[in-house]
Amino acid sequence: PVFAGMNGSAIENFSCVIYNVSLMNCTWQAGRDAPEDTQYFLYWQYSRRDDPTECKLYIKDENGRNMGCRFQNVTIQTAVEAYFLVNGSSNESLIQFYDKYIKLYKIEKLMPPSNITVNCDEIKNDCIIQWQPPQISHSNKDKCFKYEIIINYK
Repeated sequence: PVFAGMNGSAIENFSCVIYNVSLMNCTWQAGRDAPEDTQYFLYWQYSRRDDPTECKLYIKDENGRNMGCRFQNVTIQTAVEAYFLVNGSSNESLIQFYDKYIKLYKIEKLMPPSNITVNCDEIKNDCIIQWQPPQISHSNKDKCFKYEIIINYK
């Protein structure tokens, strides 16, 4: 394929993370050879059947250039690859676009377990530690969790 635009003008280091169950942040850096006036725009779609939507909450740098996006109410479907496209515009030259497919469940940062309780019995010399699994958006299966307990004696 022929990519219109000046070499080195597309964004670099694109990455996204999902946190707090339904929030997603995506960030990038300006292309190293992009003109100073380049502005970038992010579009994404859950699947090929959906229409692309533009970012509504851009993260800007000190020059007002879009360097990321915040999304709310993101839902994860395990098998689906979401499609991301960042294009740019400049008065000096054509800007190359960048695109990527991402399986959203692979970029989810899990919350810690909640409602942790510890009950110790000094006579029996044992403790019962209980917790609830973290909430995740794409599955109700707790069996995919592994836990590690680190106990410090004081």
